[in-house]
Amino acid sequence: MTEGLQSRVAQRVDSGMGESTVLDRAAVVSRGRRLECFTIFWNGVEGLVAVIAGLIAGSISLVGFGLDSFIEVTSGSVLLWRMSVGADVHERERNEKRALSAVGACFLALAAYIAYESVSDLWSKRAPERSVAGIVLACVSLVVMPLLSRAKRNVGRALGSAAMHADAKQTEFCTYLSAILLAGLRKITVGVSDGASAR
Repeated sequence: MTEGLQSRVAQRVDSGMGESTVLDRAAVVSRGRRLECFTIFWNGVEGLVAVIAGLIAGSISLVGFGLDSFIEVTSGSVLLWRMSVGADVHERERNEKRALSAVGACFLALAAYIAYESVSDLWSKRAPERSVAGIVLACVSLVVMPLLSRAKRNVGRALGSAAMHADAKQTEFCTYLSAILLAGLRKITVGVSDGASAR
């Protein structure tokens, strides 16, 4: 009688833990989806502003920063799709591989574009103009990107998702690009100001 009671209690405890695990995972997945939705929105706006400002100023680094934002949009879209598939392990693994492949292809395209534009600028000796919009964008990204990257790492750790970890790394990389972009734009702005003062 006692053994039977203990067995039923154990079954209820295991059942409760299983339901709790499912609920916890569902909450983490929901948080992951919100993060990716924010990533898509933020980087879409960031990319448009950066590309337009970069084309106006003739800045390769600013245009490249905008293209990197579109890479983030691609990665975020694929991860959002992956998380919406469900609990099928094989589907998750396949979509993670697709996400990594898509991001890798975009990075190759970005590297080719920057190399082409750099050679063109060196050949024509064209100097970029200063961009206030680019400076503001880089400053905001320096604040937003580290927070977003940390949140994605936490979700990736909770879900055991390699793709989410890779996406977090890419977001972290965007932070470094923001710092490099800001340093370059500040240098151009200071140079233009010094030139104006000299006149």
